[in-house]
Amino acid sequence: MDILVTGGAGFIGSNFVHYLVNTTDAHVTVLDALTYAGNRESLAGIPGNRLTFVHGTITDAEVVNRLVEGADAVVHFAAESHNDNSLANPRPFVDTNLIGTYTLLEAVRRTDTRYHHISTDEVYGDLDLDDPSRFSEATPYNPSSPYSATKAGSDLLVRAWIRSFEVRGTISNCSNNYGPYQHIEKFIPRQITNILAGLRPKLYGAGANVRDWIHTEDHSSAVWTILTTGRIGETYLIGADGEMSNRDVLTTILTLMGQEPDAFDHVTDRPGHDLRYAIDSTKLRTELGWTPEYRDFPAGLAATIDWYRANEVWWRAAKAATEAFYASRGQ
Repeated sequence: MDILVTGGAGFIGSNFVHYLVNTTDAHVTVLDALTYAGNRESLAGIPGNRLTFVHGTITDAEVVNRLVEGADAVVHFAAESHNDNSLANPRPFVDTNLIGTYTLLEAVRRTDTRYHHISTDEVYGDLDLDDPSRFSEATPYNPSSPYSATKAGSDLLVRAWIRSFEVRGTISNCSNNYGPYQHIEKFIPRQITNILAGLRPKLYGAGANVRDWIHTEDHSSAVWTILTTGRIGETYLIGADGEMSNRDVLTTILTLMGQEPDAFDHVTDRPGHDLRYAIDSTKLRTELGWTPEYRDFPAGLAATIDWYRANEVWWRAAKAATEAFYASRGQ
């Protein structure tokens, strides 16, 4: 197989590329615009005969059409994905997440190429902290930021192209990923690299917001399961039962790194900050037989800390600019 992976130099996409190379015989073509969130070094070590890298954007129909014509399947990770950035400037999110997805859908429509769309649990909005329910495939969409709104819109485009044009597509909505190669603007790597750089970690508000964490290796295995055995037209939610408050995640990081659990600063909370995400992945587990491997969150977190400690050259250059941006916002 030749699998086209959009956004394959980003965090979750690059981990999926490594997963494919390590566990299948597929050849992978990566299309990535190499914005600040994409890093060619995230694909280092992959044999040249297994990977073709194309520097380009998913809004470029000529490039997309050429690559889709040579692919047996398309897995679409490419997205603008940071909530804070979407609040500062929503336009790139509209361009990439909506126009880019449309461009891909038109290409796979013409070629009848298998298509899998990567989405997020943030399209569902949030849950109350004391609400025992979790998101399921039947949960109505209720996005609360420009980022989640454009991802919700892209999901709806996929559903429409499946129904109207019989595109052979599936969708997955996943909870918060953690693991290697994640940009240091994100919550977990920002805290880890702050400590490694001798800076105090930062916590939005009281840190009561709850996220449902999943190791990116488990996300990759779930996506491969859906791509190869999922039912066309279906949506599958991916989660690993990893609910934890932001404050508890931070104190766990501090403890694992030999710091006092209160060695952090509170900063002003983000506008519209969702309270709680929680995924019910029953459909994926019962229909397709998928189960997560990384069930011990502190152990997975410790391995992630080790990766950032051992790969300072990968993240150090972006650290100063990232922290300067947050400082300008009082965060």
